[in-house]
Amino acid sequence: MNKPFFVLSPCGTSLLTNGVSQELRSIINKNANVQNRNQIPQNEISLLEEREHYIRQKLADADTNDVIRMSAELNGIIKLTGHGFAEGNDYHLLLCTDTWLGEMTARVAEEWLRSKGVTVEIRRQKDLQTADLQAFQLALSEIVKWCEQEITDWRKSHHTVFNLTGGFKSVQGFLQTLAAFYADESVYVFETADLLRIPSLPVRMDAQSVVRENLHSFRRLNLGLKVSDISGIPEIFILQLEGETAFSAWGELVWKQTKKQIYRDVVYPSPCERVKYGPDFLRSVRDLSPNRRSMVNNKVDDLTRYLESEGEDHIKSLDLKQLKGNPKPPSTHEIDAWADQDAKRIFGHYEGNVFVLDKLGKHL
Repeated sequence: MNKPFFVLSPCGTSLLTNGVSQELRSIINKNANVQNRNQIPQNEISLLEEREHYIRQKLADADTNDVIRMSAELNGIIKLTGHGFAEGNDYHLLLCTDTWLGEMTARVAEEWLRSKGVTVEIRRQKDLQTADLQAFQLALSEIVKWCEQEITDWRKSHHTVFNLTGGFKSVQGFLQTLAAFYADESVYVFETADLLRIPSLPVRMDAQSVVRENLHSFRRLNLGLKVSDISGIPEIFILQLEGETAFSAWGELVWKQTKKQIYRDVVYPSPCERVKYGPDFLRSVRDLSPNRRSMVNNKVDDLTRYLESEGEDHIKSLDLKQLKGNPKPPSTHEIDAWADQDAKRIFGHYEGNVFVLDKLGKHL
């Protein structure tokens, strides 16, 4: 049985710009990176909203061939679905820029798709605009995180397609790279007006050795913490933002692609000075399965984030709580390690502002 589609379509402003006068095109281009409606002069708002209303009405009255000519994004979607929208579990997501016109255009496309019975949503990606290069790069990093968290799950039940017919070139190029990791295929409308389908190849980012050699720094970057030494990390993986260091989109991708395997290998040293291991802790986790070792490493990360934020970053899954009475000295607190099967806890205690992990053991 064929899987339903999950289709990610970046949106540009082709619906607004196709067939407009040079004057209106200039106004659209001038305001392409404006985030809010109230930042645009009133006379230009009137012209832009008049254009929006015209496009909505024209789409409502158009046949499929006219829609194909009007919108690059809808062109790709229509040709992917064979000029029809069968009832089922297909899901379309329109990725628009963090701009007023970007969201406006996506809303128009969304309305037309909904009129055809399509399940569709819009994702307005924060900072996805080209006026500020650093903000744009951060937006790309957030897209990688989103792909790892959301699209990975969609692929279990849906045939995942990146429809790269529309959208801005800067976003298209980035998504084409991501498609190799997160999509079953990517599609374009070729010069002949035929749909060009590019299947995903079994590609992985071959940078595991870099991550292993700089694991302490990679873990801290992932947690949004300060990093003292980035000398061993390739420049393409990091961003320098007002004296702070963060993952670039490629650093985010490398981390997401390598972390799962690396965390399964061993329980690593703590990534911060405020989390330390007592004399029995490493012995208690030595014979764990790879999956359980990964869970412990993630719990250490959660505890690090909690302590470094002075408790402001509340992490529900950490479930750090004080023990009642004195059942397991020197431990005064416990953390949920995992709750399934042989449910285990990590026991520990504070020494000043440092939390010492004493031992992994059965829940009390």
